Order: sequence, then structure tokens, then C-alpha cells
Amino acid sequence: MLHDVQQGGIFYFIDSDYCAMTIVQNTLADEIVALRRAAEKRFSELRSVDDLEKFRVEFLARKGSIGELFDKLKTVPNEQKPGLGKQLNELRSFVESLFESLQQKLNPGKKGEEAAIDLTLPGRTVPKGTLHPITQTLNDIVAIFTSMGFAIATGPEIENDYHNFEVLNFPPDHPARDMQDTFFISEKILLRTHTSPVQIRVMEHQQPPIRVIMPGRVYRNEAISARSLSQFHQVEGLYVDRNVTFSELKGTLVTFAREFYGKDIKYKFRPSFFPFTEPSLEMDITCFICSGKGCPMCKRTGWLEVLGAGMVHPNVFRNVGYNPEEVTGFAFGMGIDRTTALRHGIPDLRMLLENDVKFLEQF
Repeated sequence: MLHDVQQGGIFYFIDSDYCAMTIVQNTLADEIVALRRAAEKRFSELRSVDDLEKFRVEFLARKGSIGELFDKLKTVPNEQKPGLGKQLNELRSFVESLFESLQQKLNPGKKGEEAAIDLTLPGRTVPKGTLHPITQTLNDIVAIFTSMGFAIATGPEIENDYHNFEVLNFPPDHPARDMQDTFFISEKILLRTHTSPVQIRVMEHQQPPIRVIMPGRVYRNEAISARSLSQFHQVEGLYVDRNVTFSELKGTLVTFAREFYGKDIKYKFRPSFFPFTEPSLEMDITCFICSGKGCPMCKRTGWLEVLGAGMVHPNVFRNVGYNPEEVTGFAFGMGIDRTTALRHGIPDLRMLLENDVKFLEQF
């Protein structure tokens, strides 16, 4: 027997034999509608791949909300299952379409498609490159000398014997001409062993006064070790004018050393010999690794040799067409690689050329 009952604006047709079943049917239909609304709301709140996975587990997993409703479908009469089953399938298809649409945006694309980007992920820090420590040292040295009025000149790394040795007053039997020191390409062509040939080229094309530095790579046929390389870098300087004195040379070198190594360093000059300067000297400074107490870097002496220098030899002036009775000048030079190692306490010169990123990141 059927009775119609109105409750909350909804009519229920109650059969006394199937009362319980009819109530289940209407309750399941309501749950389907409510679950669809809940899925739409949750979907609007998704922002990341993790959120999307939680959404899938909540609604689409075997034990999820939709799965529970399919379990309840088993309790309704057979004649009511098709209608409710269709609604559940539509609900599942709807939620799956939501899931797949967002998955396509948040997860990498398919083969041949551009990978999607999760805009909610934190940005990746892009490491910044830095100048090589040799370049940093070279730039600092150049900045000091240019502030003192020196210009910059460069020259070829493949040189001839005339500019590399002969004009610089190297006798034909000088040891530096031997194959153990020089990379010869042919009898008269070689890889320059110092940047001094640039001094010659400058003086050949310019009359005094000249105040210039010459940075660049040089090559020597030496065994590679912790203290020597076959390719390294130099900076040389030249000042030519009337009445240039030895005191000006010393003053220039002391000014540079204090600017580069620190105001408190101690220094000393020692007599030396170079074919292209007379008199010649070498400059030592207090070892800044051990503050002069003695360490392996300074060979326990407390002093570090930093450069060589001297007054330009009269023969060099004659070779470039200058009159040594009218002009004088001084020249100096230093190795950038060794200076860099001393400056930073690097025990092995080879470390500067190994391109170890972890090592280079320290500078």
C-alpha cells in the first residue's frame, strides 16, 4: 500500500513493504549530489602536485568517497540500481576529468609535449659565476698601476727571436735560448717566454715619455710542479723619460706593494741580474701567511719574492733607436699565478688550472 508524504518540500512515496529501501535510495541520491559539490569545492583549492594526489585518494581511490557510494549501491533494490548507478558513473567520470585536467598542468607533459611547470614550487637559485682568481689578481694589479698613470699595452704570444731575445740584450749563448727553457716553433719563431717583447714593440713605435704596463700569457718549457707551470701570466711595466732615477723605481714598487699587499708589510730589495736591466734587483715582502715567522710558503725565511726590476740597459735603448745619453728608464715584472697563490695561500699552482668548481667557488 502506497502513501504520499511531504517532508521538507520533497515527496516520498512510501510502500510499507519497501519503506527502508526507498529511504536508502533517496539518501544515496542526496549523497551523490553532495559529493559532487564537495569535489568541486576541493578541486578549486588544489595548488600543487601533493594537493592533487590527496584529492585522488580522497575521491577516486578504491576506499575513497566515490568507492563508498558504490558499496552502498549494493543495498538498493535491483530495479533502482540502474538509475543510481548511472549517477555514480557520471560522478566518477566528472571527478576523473577534474583530476586529469589538473594533472596535465602540474605533471610533466607527454612525450613530444612541453613539460608543464608547477608555479607553486619555490624558485631555484641560479648560481652566479665569478672571475677566476688569476683574473681577479690581474685586474687588481692593473687598477693600481693605471691609477699611477700607466697605460696598458699587449702584444703577440707567438714571437720572433729578435723581439724575445736579441733586442733585449740576450747573448747568443744565453741559457734562456736553450730548448729546455723555450718552446720553439721554428728556428726563429717561438712562444714568448716573457712579456718583455711588448716593451720593445712599444718603444719601436713611440718616443718617450713612455709609462706602460704589459699583462699577458707567457710560456716556458719547464716541468710542471707545485711551484712552476709551462704556461703562466705576467705583468711587466716600463717607464722611460729624461732623468728617470733608481729611487723612482723603488718608490713605484713600494707604492704598488703597499696598495696590493697591505699598508703594514715590510719589504727589502736584493741585487739581482737580468740581461735587459742594469742595475737589477728583486723585491721581497714579509710573508703574510706567517707574518714573517717562517712557514713552508716562504721556505722558513719569513720573506716572499714578489717581483724583479731594474734600470733599462743602455744596449736595449740603442737597439730601439733611443739615445741612452738622453733618456733613462726602469722596467719591472711579476708572475700573476705565483702572486695569486701567495695572496690566497694556495700551496700548489696547478690548482689554479684544474677548473675544480669547489675550489674556484672560494674566490
